[in-house]
Amino acid sequence: MQAQTGPPQLALQNHLYTAGVPRKPKSTRGPRPRQGAHLLALRKAAGLTQIELAQFLGVPQGTIALWEWSDKPPRSDVLPKMAKALGVRIEQLLVQHAAVALIKPPGPVGEVQRTFEEVRRLPRKQQRRILEMVSAIVEQYKRKAS
Repeated sequence: MQAQTGPPQLALQNHLYTAGVPRKPKSTRGPRPRQGAHLLALRKAAGLTQIELAQFLGVPQGTIALWEWSDKPPRSDVLPKMAKALGVRIEQLLVQHAAVALIKPPGPVGEVQRTFEEVRRLPRKQQRRILEMVSAIVEQYKRKAS
């Protein structure tokens, strides 16, 4: 006779696997601390996922999640790179400057910003070609939208 491999057994396996995990379920965590909520808002305003920001900063995604649920700011060695990724000044990452920081940063966000940073490293001639193509596409979009 074979052992049953249906959902009840799977649920028991999942329960045993997660039984020792100390993390609280989201529903019982309570409100997000002010600093964490501020970082979350900045990340979303920049159009980045936790994974994208983590890759840019060279930290695990779980670290980003921890910072977004913490009442303390990220480590000082990470702040300059984080400010660049989010398109804000370092001072704006700290919660006492929250009102200033929530203004949407100008310029491209997320993947677009990373792509243009790569374009910036190309020779000027290639940069001009790319700029001409992008400008033509933007103009075409504007004409269609009108």
